[in-house]
Amino acid sequence: MSKNTRVVHKRREAITALPLYHAGHLQKKSSTEKDFKKFYGELRGATLFLYTDDTQDTYTDRVDLEKLKSLDLDGAYMNKKPTGFTLKLRTDEVQLKMENPDAAGEWRVYILTVNKREIPRDLPLLPGQKMKLEDVLAIERKRKPTERPPLPPRPDLSHEEIPKSCPSKPKDEPDHTNSEMPACFFDVTRDEAVKMLEENPECGSIILRPSTLANNYALTLRQLKPGGAVLKNFRVTSTKSGFVIELDAPVTVPSLNHVVNYFLEKTEYRLQPYRTSQPYDMVIGVPSAPKSTNITSNAPKMVPRAQVAPMKRPDSKEKAPPPQTKPEENDYVIPEEDLQKLKKVQLDGELRNALKQRREVIYGGSDNKEDAAYQRLTPGQLQPGTARWDKNSSQA
Repeated sequence: MSKNTRVVHKRREAITALPLYHAGHLQKKSSTEKDFKKFYGELRGATLFLYTDDTQDTYTDRVDLEKLKSLDLDGAYMNKKPTGFTLKLRTDEVQLKMENPDAAGEWRVYILTVNKREIPRDLPLLPGQKMKLEDVLAIERKRKPTERPPLPPRPDLSHEEIPKSCPSKPKDEPDHTNSEMPACFFDVTRDEAVKMLEENPECGSIILRPSTLANNYALTLRQLKPGGAVLKNFRVTSTKSGFVIELDAPVTVPSLNHVVNYFLEKTEYRLQPYRTSQPYDMVIGVPSAPKSTNITSNAPKMVPRAQVAPMKRPDSKEKAPPPQTKPEENDYVIPEEDLQKLKKVQLDGELRNALKQRREVIYGGSDNKEDAAYQRLTPGQLQPGTARWDKNSSQA
């Protein structure tokens, strides 16, 4: 390489600030162009820089391989003619053509290694090529560590009301928020998925995993054939219309569960989703004895109920009868005999009042003499039960 070429490469490295992995002449045509254009290409990092010739310092065009979705070979590859491949990006398609199939194969293996962060297993490689690819992979991983794409959004469990201003989703568009992940989904790399299938074939033969491209997935399966076990990897692209299984004839399904079901149907259910086995217990434990009751506990004690009705005791709150009053020492007590005489005098007074009222009713008045004579009578001279009284007795 001439001195001028070395200076040019150093300038390109200073401008791009990326390591150089592969370089060579090629032809490029985008979807908006009619004919191929010749360029000198350099693969630096995960970007393909295109120059008009080998002496140009600044690039004319570039292709971001981080946006690569798939790489499709042209049919002329099998006929050993000048061939190339098509890079399907997220927003465009770019066709690349090389002078011979060997040059196309080298470009292909370098692009896939940088894009997937791993060496392709399905391409025949010489020992020298494999060593170069390992060095490229080590530099690329150190420059930009592998960032796994985020998992698909989980279903929203909140019951918050959706504002009326938010537009509703079209009926034809699949609802990714309500899709559940299959049981065979594992957040592992391709190598880890292959190791899981090889070491645990009894657990299943299909693993769905995240792809190296953001928001995309990959499916790894293990098939038993007469020649031995065969491992295959398929890309699953997430789009607005669903999930696209990248086959010769792409298949679009509405969810990731349908992706797994599609492979089960195509293999006549001879494959099974990978599921980890759950451990089982081997020992039955003896239940421990109940804890002893704490005597000093503050819990209330339960008193057993009496089987016989208890005797009712008098209520202490009831008032006792008042005690009999005793006469004081200085009080005068009437004797029983005087009390009888007092009662007779009261009775005599009542009888006299009764006779006086009767006489006034019969005679219309009262006789003073008779009243005087009657007043001189003693209580013993009046006979009970008689209405007359004797004048002679009063004179005597």
